[in-house]
Amino acid sequence: MVTPIIWAAIGLAIVAIIFFTYYNRFIRLSHQIDNSLSQIDVQLKKRSDLIPNLLSSVKGFMKHERAVIKEVTEARKALVGAKGIEKKMKAGNQLQQALGSIFAIAENYPDLKADKSFLNLQEELSAIEDKVAYARQYYNDGIMAYNVMTTMIPGVWFAKMYGFKKRDYLEIKEAEKAVPKVEF
Repeated sequence: MVTPIIWAAIGLAIVAIIFFTYYNRFIRLSHQIDNSLSQIDVQLKKRSDLIPNLLSSVKGFMKHERAVIKEVTEARKALVGAKGIEKKMKAGNQLQQALGSIFAIAENYPDLKADKSFLNLQEELSAIEDKVAYARQYYNDGIMAYNVMTTMIPGVWFAKMYGFKKRDYLEIKEAEKAVPKVEF
């Protein structure tokens, strides 16, 4: 026969399992978010590392486009020196716009457009841009799952008890959403 002490022990074990389960869920989601943020950093670094190769292949063709080359160089420098996710995202967006200018101007240089190293770099940068977009999406998906846990019952109770707070999505400011204007 089951005694009240056994029932109490079973009840206590169930409560302990629930507490551990929720705590571990929050920890797992937090680590997933941190990992996805690291993946964004990795892709931004890869893109940044390709810029010197791109500039060296472009410089010979674009002798009269020094302002654009300088803009890309400055944007890359800002990205490499950026601290914190918001500053990195802003610098990354500026670099992307500057690269867009180079590729737009490249249309005026048929020899450059036909250059294999330039085309390979352009394809690599395009692939990295896709990876950055995916990494940002993965980060925001992780934030969504985490925030759902912190706002739904019973997760909200455990979040308050353990000190887990809602986290912010990675957002693109309205000014950065605007299509850059390229003039020739």
